[in-house]
Amino acid sequence: MNIKPAEVSLAGTAAVDSSFSARVDGAIDRALATQRLIGMVVLIARDGAIIYRRAAGYADREAQQSMREDTIFRLSSLTKPIVSAAALALVERGRLNLDDAVTRWLPDFRPKLADASAAVITVRQLLTHTAGLSYSFFQASGGPYERAGVSDGLAEPGLSLDEELRRLATVPLPNVPGTEWGYSVALDVLGAVMARAGGEPLPELIEALVTGPLGMSDTAFSVRDLRRLAAAYVDGARPRRMADPDLVQLGPGALTRFAPSRILDPNSFPSGGAGMAGTATDFMGFLEAIRQGGRAILKPQSTQSMMSNQIGNLRINLEPTPAWGFGFGGAVLMDPQLAEVPQSAGTWKWGGVYGHHWYVDPQLKLTVAVLTNTTVEGMAGDFVAALRDAVYGTA
Repeated sequence: MNIKPAEVSLAGTAAVDSSFSARVDGAIDRALATQRLIGMVVLIARDGAIIYRRAAGYADREAQQSMREDTIFRLSSLTKPIVSAAALALVERGRLNLDDAVTRWLPDFRPKLADASAAVITVRQLLTHTAGLSYSFFQASGGPYERAGVSDGLAEPGLSLDEELRRLATVPLPNVPGTEWGYSVALDVLGAVMARAGGEPLPELIEALVTGPLGMSDTAFSVRDLRRLAAAYVDGARPRRMADPDLVQLGPGALTRFAPSRILDPNSFPSGGAGMAGTATDFMGFLEAIRQGGRAILKPQSTQSMMSNQIGNLRINLEPTPAWGFGFGGAVLMDPQLAEVPQSAGTWKWGGVYGHHWYVDPQLKLTVAVLTNTTVEGMAGDFVAALRDAVYGTA
């Protein structure tokens, strides 16, 4: 028997008109009713106050466990802005320089170009995905990363960081560093750089520089409470529970390797690009800290750099139009008209392949954090645009 789960649907701490809540509720209800999503937590803040909060659907459908606001999710690429902020905190402390060559900190990490010539990769290029690296899911089956056993940070439980870097360094760089934007494992390499520069393992650095000062008590490279960990699902006509390991189609010709158990293996390297777990509440607190100028973790100049285009005239290639640049940790909207979106110029956004998306619209002082347990719909499916249009009233 299909029992409807209980839901947490609370009024926010700031006044909001009933039509706003009705629109957002409608987008959520439709996604659940059509089984595009299994469960989610949606938090929306305006000018520093929560105006909408809702946990809906199932954290674990088979166990009939309802989604709760304190449910813990595998964050996947929501890890990236957190690690990026910690890197800038090291820069502020003089422990790291954005223009440092990676070999200053990782002398043995020397991937070459396709013609076997040497290449220089900098910390800045790692942060902005212009380092010439890639992800295996962007390559054909049996491609160079797969042949070398390079991990995307989502599978291969127990793989060490030293071995990951060794494997990665054997593969020729797909692009000359600094010449193209290419989404990649760069934040995993950056995590190794940060550990050397900061003198502590990456998990300890992140706790000292970001999650600890912000009180993100449920966010780490491990699961703080297994009883609250959401099950992972793969979208489809009826989303299926993710296998372990699993291969998931992200797009035409793109297969991504997953292993939900990876985060439960203490020997898995701390992936700076995809390795953390945490709650929507923690992540909203982080986004608001960045929007408001850094609070206890960064100076306003650093947070402004995170939300500003850092790749010049380059544009990211994961959007249908060349309207988005890239800052530190997320994309930056350069041309709303070209993008055909209601968000303001300067909106900073990204997502997570386990089913999450977020954005900060600085002009409207608006922050939206949506964590779901359904790959890929919660990150890049129809629900993302439907909820966005509900928030902006353009549906």
